Amino acid sequence: MEPRLRLLLDTHALIWWLAGDEALSRRAREAISNEANSIAVSAASAMEVATKFRIGKLPGAALLAQDFEAILASQGFSELPISVRHARLAGEMNIAHKDPFDRFLIAQAQAEGMVLVSNEALFDDFAVQRLW
Repeated sequence: MEPRLRLLLDTHALIWWLAGDEALSRRAREAISNEANSIAVSAASAMEVATKFRIGKLPGAALLAQDFEAILASQGFSELPISVRHARLAGEMNIAHKDPFDRFLIAQAQAEGMVLVSNEALFDDFAVQRLW
C-alpha cells in the first residue's frame, strides 16, 4: 500500500513537531501523525540545525544537532539525501531569497514530487505543493 502523502518537513516544522510546539499548525500536526503518510527530512535540515546550533541561533537544539539521525529514526522519519540533481535545481533557481537550505528543500520537493510541510508562503511561488 502506497502512502497517502509523501511529506518533506521544513526545518522549523521538524523542530516544532519534536518540541510539541503550538506554532506547528493543526493541519501539519495531523498530516505528520497520520501513519498512512511517509515523512522525510532533508539532509539540508541536518546541516541547517547543526550550523545554527553551532553559531548560537538554535541554542535549544543541542540534542537534535548532536543526534539528528537517531531522532529521525525514533520518529519513523526517513532521511532524504541531497543528490546532484537536487543541487543543480537549487542552484538554477531564480529566487531573491538567499537561504540555501530553503533552496534545497524547494528543489527536493519539486524533484521528488513531495508535499513540503512549511509555513513559508514564499514556497508557493516555486511549483511545490505546500501543506500548512
